[in-house]
This record gives sequence, structure tokens and C-alpha cells, in this order.
Amino acid sequence: MNPADRLRRLKFRAWHRGTREADYMIGGFFDRYGMTWNEAEIAWFEALLDEEDVDILGWALGTLAVPIEFAGPQMDAFRKLDYVEIPR
Repeated sequence: MNPADRLRRLKFRAWHRGTREADYMIGGFFDRYGMTWNEAEIAWFEALLDEEDVDILGWALGTLAVPIEFAGPQMDAFRKLDYVEIPR
């Protein structure tokens, strides 16, 4: 898959999670940072998207411990939640 198609697919997956809260959190994170990611960061996000929303939201909100495979600077940026813009 070419890089542009891969990013379009990730954007779609990030914004179509099944709940509005997850869409804003995960989709907003992709919109804010996704176009600047290198291959390893894209792979991290692809793996994150395979996880359950309840777990991802728990990691972001600090109510669940972050698994070692997702810990690091990208999760730190995700947990700041400063990228979430709630439309009115």
C-alpha cells in the first residue's frame, strides 16, 4: 500500500471507532500528529487501532495502566489530550 493510501486508511479507522468520545480522542490525535509520523510511529498507531476503545480511552485518561508496547513518547503525547477539539 502506498504511503498516502495508508494514511487515508488510518484516518478513516481513527475517526470511525463506534463512539463519539473515541472518535474525537483517536481521530483528533491522528489529525494533529499523523502527517508528521515516521514509519515506526505509524506502525505504533496501527497497532493501537487494533485495541479495544475502552482500553485506549483508559490509557489516555490514566484509569488503566499503559501496556509496555504502547508506552513512550507517542503515548505521552496521546495522554495530554490537548489535541481534542469538540465541535459545537
